[in-house]
Amino acid sequence: MTLLGVGLGHDRYCDEIVAQTELLRKHLNGADLAVTVPTCPDWTLRALAVHVGGAHRWAEHIVRTGATEEVPESQVSGLAGPEEDDPAALDAWLAEGAEKTAATLRAAGSDASVWTWSWERTAGFWARRMTLETVIHRADAAIAAGARYEVAPELAADAIDEWLQIVQYAQRAMPEDAASELRGPGRSIHLHATDTPAELNAEWFIVLKEDGVTWRRGHEKATVALRGPLTEVLLAFYRRLPPGGGQLEVLGEPGLLGFWLERATFE
Repeated sequence: MTLLGVGLGHDRYCDEIVAQTELLRKHLNGADLAVTVPTCPDWTLRALAVHVGGAHRWAEHIVRTGATEEVPESQVSGLAGPEEDDPAALDAWLAEGAEKTAATLRAAGSDASVWTWSWERTAGFWARRMTLETVIHRADAAIAAGARYEVAPELAADAIDEWLQIVQYAQRAMPEDAASELRGPGRSIHLHATDTPAELNAEWFIVLKEDGVTWRRGHEKATVALRGPLTEVLLAFYRRLPPGGGQLEVLGEPGLLGFWLERATFE
C-alpha cells in the first residue's frame, strides 16, 4: 500500500490541514466548549480542540527541527493552548497552528527525513496524519456541537486506508496492543460505500489471517459486510457511529465486526 493512499499529494494534505481546521473552527463557533464530547467522553469540546491544535504544533516542531527521536510535549511552545478561557483566543490559536504546520510541511517537502512513531519516517507521513487527525476529530466536534458533518469522499477513503495501515503496523510493532488479537483463520470484513463514483473504488476487503491483517480495495464476499454511505462507513469504522446506525447495513456475522471495532482502538 502506498503512503498517499488514494493519491492525495503532499500539497493537498498541507492545504487540507488548514481547510479541515477551518471547518473545525466553524463547528466550535457559538458552541458550548464545556460540553462533554460523546465520542470522546474524557474530553470537553475545548479539550478536543486543544488536542487537535496541540498535535499540529507537535508535528510542526518535529518537522521544523528535523527531529530524529520523539520530542517531549514539554519542549513544544504553545502546545497546551491559550491560557485564557476565551473562545476567540482558542479560535485564533487553532488557525495559527494549522497555518504554521502547513507552511513548515510545505517547506520541508514530503520526503524530508524526520522522526515519526510509524512505519514511515518522513514529513509526508505527518502531513497525511495531521490531515486525517483533523478530519476525524472534526467529526467528534460536529457530533458534540450538533453540527452537520461532511467530508470529501477521497479524504474519507484515505482515512480508512490509513486506519488499516495503522492496524497492520500495530500488529507488527506493538504486540501488547489489542490489535494483535485481530487474527484468523478464515474471517473477513467487507466495507462497501454505496454513494461514491466507481473510479474511487471505495470498497475494502479485510482478511484476518494467523500472521495478521491483510487488506485490498475491491468488492469481494466476506464473513461480514458494512454497507452504506461512505461518510457513515468511515464514522462507524472509527467507532464514531454505531454500525447499525444511520443508513448503514451489517450483512453476515455482526459479531466479527464488533470483535474488530473493540480491538482497533488507536486514537
